[in-house]
Amino acid sequence: MVAEPFFGSVDPNCADPFDVQASPMAARFCILHLPSTAPRGLVLHLHPFAEEMNKSRRMAALQARQLAASGLAVLQFDLLGCGDSAGEFGDATWDRWVADTLWAIDLLRGRAAALAGAPLWLWGHRVGALLAAQAAGVLADAGETASLLLWNPTTKGASALQQFLRLKAAAQALDGGGRGLIESLKRELSAGRSVQVAGYTLHQNLAAGLERAELKPPPGHAASREAVWLEVASPSDPRLLPASQATIERWRAAGWTVHASAIAGPAFWQTAEIEHAPALIESTVQALKA
Repeated sequence: MVAEPFFGSVDPNCADPFDVQASPMAARFCILHLPSTAPRGLVLHLHPFAEEMNKSRRMAALQARQLAASGLAVLQFDLLGCGDSAGEFGDATWDRWVADTLWAIDLLRGRAAALAGAPLWLWGHRVGALLAAQAAGVLADAGETASLLLWNPTTKGASALQQFLRLKAAAQALDGGGRGLIESLKRELSAGRSVQVAGYTLHQNLAAGLERAELKPPPGHAASREAVWLEVASPSDPRLLPASQATIERWRAAGWTVHASAIAGPAFWQTAEIEHAPALIESTVQALKA
């Protein structure tokens, strides 16, 4: 295990990778991006689900570096069973991922002990936004605050689960099968059995937790409830999705200040080739500066 660094112990504006023991069963892989001066804020990145995480690696790294250059300390980490963290994807449950998120918040804050009042941003991409909102709710219950940076957030976990299960149905359809497969997979999960989808073992508890998850506004003091909602959309007609607009209005009605924008660019988390969206990177930096 690599020794755990503290702020100021590495070169400015660099990424410092390390492993930290998060539980008796596994370590988590982390990358800490540091500004050249004392951080004016802290950002925790929560990656997307399954293959979307792999497609988004480059964009997340580019964004983290730019945020560090703007004066923020950014921690990227891989959830249990994902990326370079220990454990298998089939070991992961939704509750474990929520616990991982809260653990990572403590880790990031521990590396900035001198910045007790520094604002905390939870940066969630796609399904990672569901984890960010749930963790913000846990913090609010404890009297703590966190702002949210949401990239193309998934508003309902059930939709993400359905989309994921379709991958197997689509693969079997090419072989003449696939009819009724999604319902069959759901029956297997409901019976307490894991299923195999696109090379991933999906634990029944992860599926159940994902299906229950919704992007609901966490509670908190009105002055601290702030979210930046950024969506990459079609260059020919960049606009927020109707489901996003409806969710944003519910958040605003609950007292949240939501800064929402649609930005022209590719859906890099699902493109065949690795792509990036420079306009999203710049918009994110400017939004968090504001």
